[in-house]
Amino acid sequence: MTKRILLIMAVLFLAGPGILHAQKKPLRLVLSPASTVPSADIVKNLISKCPNVSITLNSKQSDFMLEAGGWSGNYKFTVFQKGGRAVFSTSTVLLSNSVKDVCRFVNSAQATEAMSR
Repeated sequence: MTKRILLIMAVLFLAGPGILHAQKKPLRLVLSPASTVPSADIVKNLISKCPNVSITLNSKQSDFMLEAGGWSGNYKFTVFQKGGRAVFSTSTVLLSNSVKDVCRFVNSAQATEAMSR
């Protein structure tokens, strides 16, 4: 019995990191025409903070639309679901934090729920 418990614990321990680092679903954002932050700056941060999220030019293939505005020290990002309803917004001092916030949202259960509506 003790050997069985140890074996189960060893399997869970070894499988744990793989489960925690499972690949997230690929997601696509289309930038709003009203965005003022260059897509290159957003993509640079997405690659490091959120590798499963990319920018697309095709709105029909996108999961969300991102309106990225502001300037250094005053970034304001809003995420819209298909159909145009705003579902998330963030204001930060650093561009990297705005991207991180958007990344966290689009990978959340709340975003999955918004996509299914």
